[in-house]
Amino acid sequence: MLAIFEQSIAKPPLELSLPLAGQPDKKTRQEIAQIFRSQKPGDSTLYRLPNGNFLGVSHGGETPSHPRSVIVMEDIFCIFSGALDNTPDLRKYYGLSRQATEAMIMVEAYKVLRDRAPYPPDQVIKDLQGKFAFILFDSKDSTLFLARDREGSVPLHWGATGDGSLICCSDAELIKAASGKCYTPFPPGCIFLSESGLTSFDHPLHKVKAMIREDDDGSVNAIIFQVDFYTRLHSIPRRGSASNWAGTTVVEGE
Repeated sequence: MLAIFEQSIAKPPLELSLPLAGQPDKKTRQEIAQIFRSQKPGDSTLYRLPNGNFLGVSHGGETPSHPRSVIVMEDIFCIFSGALDNTPDLRKYYGLSRQATEAMIMVEAYKVLRDRAPYPPDQVIKDLQGKFAFILFDSKDSTLFLARDREGSVPLHWGATGDGSLICCSDAELIKAASGKCYTPFPPGCIFLSESGLTSFDHPLHKVKAMIREDDDGSVNAIIFQVDFYTRLHSIPRRGSASNWAGTTVVEGE
């Protein structure tokens, strides 16, 4: 899984842009797209979106325990990795057929969040049971939605590119090459939504903070995000429908 979006859609936390010790040059969005296609020949699909944003998925290295599925429905893109243990219950809840994949379920869950504002984002994620990570983008609403299971069972990393765009990727080597070491694991049990930022779906009233680790000489060598149980938010982040976002999509695949 790969996603890169400009700051106007998904602004990375400031800590992801901190210079790390021994950090090489970061790549541009266009350079990262080229790296993705060169490293994933023959089994990858790249969705090129307006303004140089894009989503990518590859089935290379896929395992039975962490299958990947992708769906595009009503201008909503969803890439899902992993499996849900309560898929039959979720299909019934959202009125879907028995053929509905996990990616389809997440699109329906997102539509509930989008269309029934104000609605806390943790409500559509906390009942998911299983090992998963997903990247969802609503091209009409210009909204990016990410989540990872409580144990962090499925790989998902995020970081900042050379122009300050947000990059999310399941491949550690790819994101390392793209962001110049300026990346870290996406925190388990958390959600990132364009308007409300990073929150915990188990502890939505507590802030998720970045913990910065330094070498003996004071250089930053790691950034880890975790729930801060000493900092309580005033209210649960909520969001509503925004103005439509027009744009065309070009799909590349082999």
